[in-house]
Amino acid sequence: MKASVFKFGVNLWPPLFFTGIKVTHLTPDYKETHVTLKLRWYNRNYVGTQYGGSLMSMTDPWYMLMIMHNLGRDYFVWDKHAEIDYIAPGKTHVHAQFLLTDEILNDIRAKTANGEKYVPEFLVDIKDNNGQLVARVKRRVYIKLKPRARAD
Repeated sequence: MKASVFKFGVNLWPPLFFTGIKVTHLTPDYKETHVTLKLRWYNRNYVGTQYGGSLMSMTDPWYMLMIMHNLGRDYFVWDKHAEIDYIAPGKTHVHAQFLLTDEILNDIRAKTANGEKYVPEFLVDIKDNNGQLVARVKRRVYIKLKPRARAD
């Protein structure tokens, strides 16, 4: 699917749309994604800052989806684990960037070539409009080459 069509559709997907999460940039090769979470009355916490659950949600599907689009249908790709470290209150809109390099993709292919599972970890910084770090998220993605695609 063309990245522009995917971006349009995912921005209408209810779990993202109704929380204020929006993809603002997606490269045609699915290797870079930028996401924004606007601070709105419906996603503020009790003290008026970004709700922590929304901060975590804004990082949820991106590495999994980017890897799936780059590796194709021969791989199982699932989000496996995530943890968040809250650094500072999010008092403005917040932003996160996701980058997938050829080096990372080649590493994944090499480590899964014989059917082994691989669970790489990705770090995502969530920053406010002023560039201040609001939270850091560690995301782990489970990846395994499907049996029909193995050379053995």
